[in-house]
Amino acid sequence: MVDKDKKKKLILTFDVMELAEYAKKQKWWKRLFGKNSGPVAEKYSVATQLLIGGVSGWCAGFLFQKVGKLAASAVGGGFFLLQVANHTGYIKVDWKRVEQDMNKAKKQLKLNVDKPPREVRTKVDESFVKKNIVLTGGFAGGFLLGLAS
Repeated sequence: MVDKDKKKKLILTFDVMELAEYAKKQKWWKRLFGKNSGPVAEKYSVATQLLIGGVSGWCAGFLFQKVGKLAASAVGGGFFLLQVANHTGYIKVDWKRVEQDMNKAKKQLKLNVDKPPREVRTKVDESFVKKNIVLTGGFAGGFLLGLAS
């Protein structure tokens, strides 16, 4: 008799949930990597975080250096061609209008430089940088080394 009473008390009810609904409620990194995903600071040692940040920063800095040289060459070449076209008479530049537009842009920039918008301030407060400061420091150092190499 006692066994039947215990069995009745141990009957559990389960909620039926569709897999699609469950997946929508989970964060994307937990769906991709599983339960042990989260901030890097909780998963890896300081040395590992510095190494990961440094290597990824160096790669990003190296690529930024190469792409930056190419972009600077393209922009400089474009300005050179515009100047040649201006001096040979293919195009005419209204320098007074350019100056007026530049002054208008300067005034707009001076008005908006006082403080960042509210959206930016809230994103900085809950940013990746604050949560993973060691990884970010390694990335910054690696980025600077990548630029220098």
